[in-house]
Amino acid sequence: MSGDERWYAVQTQARHENRVRRLIQQEIDKDPGPDREIREVLVPTQEVVEIRRGKRVPVTKPLYPGYVLVRMILNEQSEHAISAMKGVRFVGQGGGPQPLREEDMNRIMGIEVEDEATGREEIPFRAGQVIEIIQGPFMDFSGTVQEVYPEKGKVKVEVSLFGRPTSVELDFTQLRGF
Repeated sequence: MSGDERWYAVQTQARHENRVRRLIQQEIDKDPGPDREIREVLVPTQEVVEIRRGKRVPVTKPLYPGYVLVRMILNEQSEHAISAMKGVRFVGQGGGPQPLREEDMNRIMGIEVEDEATGREEIPFRAGQVIEIIQGPFMDFSGTVQEVYPEKGKVKVEVSLFGRPTSVELDFTQLRGF
């Protein structure tokens, strides 16, 4: 990255990130030369698993809803090109563009790579922990974590069913810790 080229965050309405990304990409495509001011646009995303109708469904969601990241050389033309877009404003003190810190961008870029490679760290439960089941056929039951299976994204939980301890294997997204 050149010395005056930095990453900036722009704010928009949640669920409008991709529309804004397309508008900024159109600005980039207008000037394909190596000396263009606006260089790259990014909507950081993460893969999450949602439970819909009892089934695990992978969903891509924005990591920072309502924000789009732009790598650019800040000058009057580039600032105006972004600011002139409807429903878009730079993040910064006084509404002016404030560059993102390099370590923040490295962390943001690293999160995308790290999440795919190390899904195991995402299971926030441990054996012996008391939890509440928030989805599925055992919803509103409380239980105790017996085992965690990070490679499968599952947790074995002991619940009291008809007065007897019963072990059930649940997806970790179906649980909430106390």
